[in-house]
Amino acid sequence: MGNTLQKLPQSSQQQELQLHNQNAHAKPPQLESEEGEFTCEICIEPASERLRNAGRCSHPFCTDCAARYVRAKLDDGGAVGEIACPAIGCGEALEPAAWVGKELFVRWCDALCEAAIMGEERCYCPYRSCNVLIVNECGGIVRKSRCPNCRRTFCFECKRVWHAGFGCEESAEARDRNDLAFGRLVEQNKWRRCPRCRHFVELAEGCRIVKCRCGISFCYKCGKQVHQHWCHCDRTSLCCEWCFRVSILVIFIIFAFFLLSWETRTRKLTPTT
Repeated sequence: MGNTLQKLPQSSQQQELQLHNQNAHAKPPQLESEEGEFTCEICIEPASERLRNAGRCSHPFCTDCAARYVRAKLDDGGAVGEIACPAIGCGEALEPAAWVGKELFVRWCDALCEAAIMGEERCYCPYRSCNVLIVNECGGIVRKSRCPNCRRTFCFECKRVWHAGFGCEESAEARDRNDLAFGRLVEQNKWRRCPRCRHFVELAEGCRIVKCRCGISFCYKCGKQVHQHWCHCDRTSLCCEWCFRVSILVIFIIFAFFLLSWETRTRKLTPTT
């Protein structure tokens, strides 16, 4: 007789098929141990929610201990930038995720943003209902600015609410509604203040070099005190300055020419012995 395959009994075939299906759907022992309960190395308590660091690293820390660790780092450092994994010898940085809670997550992201712009000039919106972080992207000296969030104006130099018509050193003083209204009027009409007596002056027409009632002269364009009838901030004033200098030079040359001519003529008229 030839060799033939012997059929297993029906009950044996069913048992083998069930065993094969169970082995196919069974999870590896490593995954079962990761998703099951474990002992946190920080609190030394059994836990079920393991810290997942966006695939960078995985250590037996519970999310509650990791969240307290992040909160402590933020309380100590403020703008700490990246927060390292609490595991000893692990150099990976923790990734902000929802396991820290909504409030701590927002605070963590703000700290990362603030650390990223540490070298830039920045301030916070002085209005309490806004208080967002604003960065000086234009460079240079910035004073009157508009908050991109609440669209209200403030002074970037003194970090206070915009003080129309008054300087930064005066904005801290208590002012009533009349002062604020007058300041807006000053800003609207572009009035200037005397650098000595601090009174406001309005230029209706004429030269930009004005004389205040206190006796000094100042430039209506830049507000600086001047001792001549020109200022270096204006081209028209510079023309006046150069015209004045050229006039002085021409007068000096003419005077020297007449003096030389008179001396030559005197020598010719003087008899020689």
